[in-house]
Amino acid sequence: MKRLLGMLAVFCLTFSATASAESEYNWIEGGVSVDLGTVASIELDPEFIFLDAEDTKQMSLDYGDPVSGFEVGSIFPMDDNQTWAVFFDYEETGHIKDDEKEKINAKALLKSYKDGAEEVNKERQPGDRYYVTGWDIEPFYDEKTNNLTWSLLLEDENKETFLNYNTRILTREGNISVILVTDPNNREIDKQILDEKILSMLNVKDGNKYSDFDKSTDKEAGFGLSTLILGGAGLAVAKKAGLLAVILAFGKKFGILIIAGVAAIWSFLRKKKKSTSDPVEPAGE
Repeated sequence: MKRLLGMLAVFCLTFSATASAESEYNWIEGGVSVDLGTVASIELDPEFIFLDAEDTKQMSLDYGDPVSGFEVGSIFPMDDNQTWAVFFDYEETGHIKDDEKEKINAKALLKSYKDGAEEVNKERQPGDRYYVTGWDIEPFYDEKTNNLTWSLLLEDENKETFLNYNTRILTREGNISVILVTDPNNREIDKQILDEKILSMLNVKDGNKYSDFDKSTDKEAGFGLSTLILGGAGLAVAKKAGLLAVILAFGKKFGILIIAGVAAIWSFLRKKKKSTSDPVEPAGE
């Protein structure tokens, strides 16, 4: 606990210094349709707010998170009692075949993650090591929606648990990455929000749907579902650097965010949301 409080204090100081120079974000309030690049759109719930690709990138830079270049948007709750966020990327990898849908080897994939963690921990200093402890949700594929989902449990040296919750929506020539940033205590409630109020309202545009793939004209990715779980096109890098090294390097892009960091980021987000959405009270009231 002391270490977490210390981390939070350091994070807040760093974050405050960074946030002081951040740009003003163009928040889009719910109740409208918003685009995720050119490949999809979402009917944004009235209780949510949205940032487009450029503002999502800017926010990532403002709090020290790496930018992938594939960002297409992000969604946040208006309710201050909710502390989740959803980030969207789109990568045109080529068409990803789903012929592994009945034979995803969760045990082998978990071993790959654990082995990668052990290798990278050899190079990390005490206090900076992380361990893969198991699946929160084993990988599964929904053929009706062409969605691939999994959630991985990790812990630090103090046995503090955190997780990533990943959904990949396969499209004609790539995949939409949907990352839910949350913590284990709120995962079930936040997952329900993601499923019922976000993913159910996401529409892949005509011409970009998985079923629109034309083998005679469209390129193929050259890898399948298991490789996508292990980092997709970045797998070659992962093999060299260690899988967890790649995951930690991309932080939010794989849904990994230490809870101490969540508190500082959410304090910042609330201030920004209030500054753009609070009504101005008439004089004299």
